[in-house]
Amino acid sequence: MTLQQLRYIIEVAVRGSMNEAARRLFISQPSLSKAVQELEQELQITIFRRTNKGIELSLEGTEFLAYARQVVEQADLLESRYRNARQAPQHFSVSTQHYAFAVNAFVQLVEQYGQEEYELALRETKTHEIIEDVRLLRSEIGILYRNEFNAQVIQKLLASANLEFNSLFTAEPHVFISIRNPLARQSSVTIEDLEPYPYLSFDQGEYNSFHFAEEIMSTLSHPKSIRVSDRATLFNLLIGLNGYTISTGVLSADLNGNEIIPVPLECEEMIEIGWISHRHRTLSRLGAAYVEELEKAVAGRKG
Repeated sequence: MTLQQLRYIIEVAVRGSMNEAARRLFISQPSLSKAVQELEQELQITIFRRTNKGIELSLEGTEFLAYARQVVEQADLLESRYRNARQAPQHFSVSTQHYAFAVNAFVQLVEQYGQEEYELALRETKTHEIIEDVRLLRSEIGILYRNEFNAQVIQKLLASANLEFNSLFTAEPHVFISIRNPLARQSSVTIEDLEPYPYLSFDQGEYNSFHFAEEIMSTLSHPKSIRVSDRATLFNLLIGLNGYTISTGVLSADLNGNEIIPVPLECEEMIEIGWISHRHRTLSRLGAAYVEELEKAVAGRKG
């Protein structure tokens, strides 16, 4: 087993594709496949499962990858310290539902710890993909919400993937609307108040189950409904169509401007936001620093 083989395994796991990993490693795909297979044979484990959709880590592979990352990170630190080389590029990834505070924390992380070189990833994505990203170690941390309705399903998925949920804060539901929406003048709104306006939600792809919805009260029907895949489009439609979406009420004027405002939604449900990670894996230096920045970003919101 060599450091090079470990680096190969990490790259394949990150890319989810032999072809893409080989391209980024500047080697041929057959050479990469052979190196992976030789390591699997040497260790007598199956690191990757081949499926119709590509490759994914096996349970053994997920555990192996955690150790491989630690070995490679330590090797990079040793090389940087004793060869007087440039500091090794830092690596960190987070997958999250569409929250401005998660982006704010990421910005602060980069400003505080960014070096001349780094390879970071911030993925605003679907709920099921967040859990998969963390399970397969494509991301070290995931950010999502749970409440009374979806908690049992989410917890079952986390437990089966050996992941744990760490609470950040609990919020009362709000709607995000344009400052020009007629409801913007109200101190709070009801579901009935919102009926004339388009309801905007984030598409969950093949996992469009109520339990994976990014918005609470997902079982309600709406006379006008639009699904979107990114936050910029959603905010444009909030303004252009006087639409609304349901979320935590936490906005960032720095990132989103002053065109969108939160208005309390009158209902008895609560939203618990938290971050997920592998249960028995210690956070990296950047992972721990990101959680610290998350805590700062939502300071005063804990419920």
